[in-house]
Amino acid sequence: MRFLPTDEQSDFARTLRSLLGAAEVPATVRAWADGEHGPGRALWSRLAGTGLFALAAPEPYEGLGLLPLELSLGFVELGRAGVPGPLVESAAVSVLLSELGDEVLAKRFVPGLVAGGSSATLTLPGGGPYALDADAATHCFTVSPAGELRLAGGRGERLASTDPARRLYRPAPDGELLAAGPAVVAAAETALRWARLLTAAQCLGVGEALLARTVEYAKQRTQFGAPIGSFQAVKHRLADTLLALEFARPLVWAAALSPAAPDVAAAKLSAGEACHRAAMTALQLHGAIGYTEELDLSLWLRKARPLRDAWGTPSTCRSEVLRRGEG
Repeated sequence: MRFLPTDEQSDFARTLRSLLGAAEVPATVRAWADGEHGPGRALWSRLAGTGLFALAAPEPYEGLGLLPLELSLGFVELGRAGVPGPLVESAAVSVLLSELGDEVLAKRFVPGLVAGGSSATLTLPGGGPYALDADAATHCFTVSPAGELRLAGGRGERLASTDPARRLYRPAPDGELLAAGPAVVAAAETALRWARLLTAAQCLGVGEALLARTVEYAKQRTQFGAPIGSFQAVKHRLADTLLALEFARPLVWAAALSPAAPDVAAAKLSAGEACHRAAMTALQLHGAIGYTEELDLSLWLRKARPLRDAWGTPSTCRSEVLRRGEG
């Protein structure tokens, strides 16, 4: 089985990387953390122009089809660049509404999400109780354990987050009832798998960004008259971090090709832990300066732990994988 991207997929990833490289993303992240969403929305619009969000919607809703592999490649680039906002949640909402089987409801929201004119946040059973960036999202959707899909009427209480650019809210309990029943439960399960897969892809990108910056720093920082990157212990730590990321990568691609719940959980577990290891390596080798606001590295450091736990903590994903083994 070939796990390498096709030429077309690689070109798409390079296009995104080039766009994001010229977009001054760190400044956008800092503005987003301060509640200034204008630069983030402008970037969102440019990303939509590449067709990124269309990869999470079928053609009848102005999408390109449900293409998890291509979308995962894109989300690796989003993680590598550190793009803020409810990106995973918007894609998951497109999947949820597309899978629901209600054409009128899907046409009400999905085309706007595909075009980048609107964004969405989402809470699902099994995905955590908090709505990401409900203050910035155009729509806030919730699915209850009983299978009720609602458009929340308000954003509710804001909660503290390790990452200032991940603004968490308790969604309001009321709101417009959009659908209910077994179809909502089934669609929500599919959306949860997509959310986990795309978060795993983001983790992979964040981990790669952290490792690249740490390797560069290890070449520049000297101790005892030599670059710290020449020390055996440092080399081993960096090599272990690289191996963790490289072992996670095929799991992410495999889950994108065959998004069964245990496979997606394995990808999320592996990529999340590898991302967190990359953050710990970066912090250890940079020292306390790595966590200061002035250094861009801190923007990725603060993402690692929340992304590892988002849409399925390590223990939740591990249990999902073990359930397959028991079956």
